[in-house]
Formats: sequence, structure tokens, C-alpha cells
Amino acid sequence: MLSRVEALNLAREQDLDLVEISPDAKPPVAKIVDWGKYNYQRTKQSQKNKRRTLEVKQMRIGLKIGEHDLDVKLSKVSNFLELGHKVKITIFYRGRELAHKDLGFKLADKVIDLLGDKAIVEQKPELYGKQLNFVIRGKVVSSAKA
Repeated sequence: MLSRVEALNLAREQDLDLVEISPDAKPPVAKIVDWGKYNYQRTKQSQKNKRRTLEVKQMRIGLKIGEHDLDVKLSKVSNFLELGHKVKITIFYRGRELAHKDLGFKLADKVIDLLGDKAIVEQKPELYGKQLNFVIRGKVVSSAKA
């Protein structure tokens, strides 16, 4: 355990700073560090902790959806993908539509084609009861610097 004066002298000799870490402790805890580097690392850590967690968003589409309605829903899906979210798309069947399961798969293929190069299919379309589900995610664009 060093006195305050000894600690300050030791910090000056090393051309560093004396930073009080825990002032309420008995005795107070201090560290000899490069203040600029310490502050930078602390700021970076707090920014990393603030990053929001990405969610799996969900979009439901009926089998008899119109062209314009589909465009509106796909623009919302595109926004989710740009934000980095995964999107679970559910195509639901009502009543006798279940007799035409192939129409749901065609609609799923149409959705995937319309999203084009914006999305990657993470989970292929699968039928669960009265719902056809699949999961897509956005493509990661790598920025290579020369």
C-alpha cells in the first residue's frame, strides 16, 4: 500500500496518470494508467454494451394477397433486413386453401425472387399445419480497403 504522494511520484516517473478507481473503498483504490488509453477503452466498452440486440422479425402473408399489398409488406421486410434483423415470413392458409399447398410454395418462391440479392434464405419454406414458414436474413456487405 502506497501513500498518495508516493503513488503520484511513481506515476510521474513512468509518465502515466494516477486514476482513482474506487474512492469509497477503505483505503481508496487507484491505478497508474495512461488516461487517454483508459478513457478510450472505457468509451468503446460502453458503446459495445449499448448496441441493440438483433431480433427475428415476423411478417404474415395471406395466400390471396394482392400485388400492391405484397409490395408494401416486402418493403417493410427490406427495411428489417437493412437494419440487420432476420425475418420469419409466414404464409397462412384459410379454410379450403389448404387443398392447394403448392400455391403457398409458389408464393414463397415469388417472395424470395422479389427480394432478390437483398436476402439469403436461412431456413427453407416448410409447412407446419396451416402455415408455411421460412426465415431470411440480409446479405452482409464486406467493405474491403486496399
